[in-house]
Amino acid sequence: MGVPTPLNVMPLKKPKPTTPGRRQMTIADFSWLTKKEPEKTLVYGKQRSSGRDNKGRVSSRFRGGGHKRLYRIIDFKQTTKFGIPARVAALEYDPNRSARIALLHYSDGEKKYILAAEGLKIGDHVVSGPRTKVKLGNRMQLQHIPVGYRVFNIEMQMGRGGQIVRSAGSAATFVGIDDPYAIIQLPSGETRKVRKECFATIGAVSNAEHNLITIGKAGRMRWMGRKPHVLGKSMNAVDHPHGGGEGHASIGLVAPKTPWGKKAFGVKTRSRRKSTMLIIRRRLHKKKRR
Repeated sequence: MGVPTPLNVMPLKKPKPTTPGRRQMTIADFSWLTKKEPEKTLVYGKQRSSGRDNKGRVSSRFRGGGHKRLYRIIDFKQTTKFGIPARVAALEYDPNRSARIALLHYSDGEKKYILAAEGLKIGDHVVSGPRTKVKLGNRMQLQHIPVGYRVFNIEMQMGRGGQIVRSAGSAATFVGIDDPYAIIQLPSGETRKVRKECFATIGAVSNAEHNLITIGKAGRMRWMGRKPHVLGKSMNAVDHPHGGGEGHASIGLVAPKTPWGKKAFGVKTRSRRKSTMLIIRRRLHKKKRR
């Protein structure tokens, strides 16, 4: 008999190559998850827009179709449960995000979903509060977290709830305090300040093998609600500035255009936001040559 796989290790499964599409395909192993059906009181039906706006017009191209989903209500704040310990009752799959989620049973009887930390197991106890024990899955203010610890689900504005570092396998590093700010290094390499009173969860986001999954075939993307991305030069002239002409012709323009007729390259599109004042080191920072 082989050695049993721990709950915090999530290997990928590779199906038999019975078709060309399945030859390169890899699938996440869901065997370590504990529930197939979500908690009924914490879900609601998610209405899909298929990339349409309130007038029914396409506003996001190449979206539509896909499997039906129930939206799981995730508690990104955990502020209403300060000091109340909770037991991890289940680890579940969430079709609306790349990370896995954990079902918490609080000691006062309430149930809530949170983002599961890598290594979190069923039966573990977690707690949130301004200052708690530095332990995997616990949530507290950045100013009380020791320097060098990995954190995720970080607030950018006090009381707003976790907004960044929420995708599978991601984690930020707490660098230090520069009063009244805390300095964190994000997974992208960017180093920035956030208020030291903002909350973060200890650890890294679960499902770290998510980036190793190979889709394998186009149909699997259609199950996810994604349509094929079509080149503008393959469209009709009425649909794109690159369209028209005989067959797959060149675009016939000096500068490529967006579908809405604006220059596609070399135009600055970023706006000056207040957030940029808090960035210490950008993610695309290049070292100066000596």
